[in-house]
Amino acid sequence: MPKFFYKAVKLDGEAVEGELEAVDEAALVRRLQGEGLIPIETRTSKGLLAGLGQPRVKRLTQKEIGILTRELATLLEAGMTLDRSLQILVDLTGEAHLVRVLSDLQERIRGGATFSTALEAQDGQFPKLYINMVRAGEASGALDQVLDRLADYLERVAELRQTVTSALVYPSILLVVAGLSVIMLLVFVVPQFTILFEDMGEALPLPTRIVVAAGDLFRNYWWAMLCGIALIAVLLERWLQNPEVRNRVDHKLLDLPLFGDLIWKMETSRLCHTLATLLRNGLPLLSALTLAKEVVSNRKLSGLLNEAGEDLKHGRGLAGPMVRLQVLPDLALQMIRVGEESGSLDAMLAKVAMIYDRETRNSVQSLLTLLEPVLIIGLGVIVAGIIISILMAILGANELVF
Repeated sequence: MPKFFYKAVKLDGEAVEGELEAVDEAALVRRLQGEGLIPIETRTSKGLLAGLGQPRVKRLTQKEIGILTRELATLLEAGMTLDRSLQILVDLTGEAHLVRVLSDLQERIRGGATFSTALEAQDGQFPKLYINMVRAGEASGALDQVLDRLADYLERVAELRQTVTSALVYPSILLVVAGLSVIMLLVFVVPQFTILFEDMGEALPLPTRIVVAAGDLFRNYWWAMLCGIALIAVLLERWLQNPEVRNRVDHKLLDLPLFGDLIWKMETSRLCHTLATLLRNGLPLLSALTLAKEVVSNRKLSGLLNEAGEDLKHGRGLAGPMVRLQVLPDLALQMIRVGEESGSLDAMLAKVAMIYDRETRNSVQSLLTLLEPVLIIGLGVIVAGIIISILMAILGANELVF
């Protein structure tokens, strides 16, 4: 039997991991559930070359998962059975990869599997957080309501991501145009003046020599520069995969002016959205926190959440440890404290998430307000430097003539 690696959470919130043999991932999930564990991640323990030669399977996008979830929730709320709802979605879907996933889900459910187990067997197409929310909905007998909340959650997360992505489109275009403009000046314009300077009989001024050398570098060694950029990107990616390095980088990121505040607000919104959805689906607070921290990408904040989870195990509540550790912004912490004391933590977390959705949008707009003129001024300074270096050479040639 194949061997699988797994990560899971005990009922008391303790995270465990290891390797087990099982017929397939669905059997592994059933075994872990039978031992009182909540699976977070399962994957085959494959060698490095195990996947070579296999056809690449098209993955579901977050948008597609959100749409499927909303449609499925609507059909279940209308009184359709899960089997019939999946069949309707298969009939309405024109994309081959969606039909394949939906048909496999339907076959597994007809074979007696639960919906969460069928989702688990889709080779990582659905996030572990998604699967655990569905599993909680099955346990409570309110799968349609859980899917409706899941759809809301996915739509809010997608909307926040789209807001940030859309806001970065203009600066990105501006940066690319600026870079291309400078390269064209160096490659096509500067060499035309270089021909005039070759018969000067005197060495070109240092700034002019630098600009001419940069033009030669771009014109003759562009392929080496592209290879160098690709190599640096690969080395940087591997460097950041080192846990100690990633921890140091994430700590520094939160200390950056403007960018650090934006990252903090985005992580707060994502964490509170996830935690509120998990609590509304009936998960205990400790298990919900253990699962929700998986959506936090910053290692510093993730480590602080681990410490808060340890305090939560000892009955110290959620707000107290978070305030002590300063995991989230002050407003979020105070609202979480009020929600915990009033017994409406899930509702208060949802409000915190909405507030920091708005704060994230405002921070992005403020950042762009500063970034755009910086890019324009930076381009102007570079172009002006190139022009001044050429003028210096021209003035030097005129002095030789007279």
